[in-house]
Amino acid sequence: MSCCTPDGSCSTGTATATATEGTATVYDVSGMTCGHCRAMLTKEIGALDGVLAVDVDLEAGRVTVTTAGEPDDALLAEVVDDAGYELTGRAA
Repeated sequence: MSCCTPDGSCSTGTATATATEGTATVYDVSGMTCGHCRAMLTKEIGALDGVLAVDVDLEAGRVTVTTAGEPDDALLAEVVDDAGYELTGRAA
């Protein structure tokens, strides 16, 4: 279940984290529609060990995760799913 109303609105701000070093992996994530979604995923994924940066692209339905080493896809999927979204895999 998404954090947003059916019309895609919400009343929260946005947050992003960025870094220039590490391994960047792009994931397809469904259910994201607004700034609250972006902030939620940035916070939850960013709290994982080894995560250096998170960039959420709402329009593309993608999340780029920059990690110090190889990312743990299963752990990321669990965190995204627990937040109310669905990680459907790595982007092609």
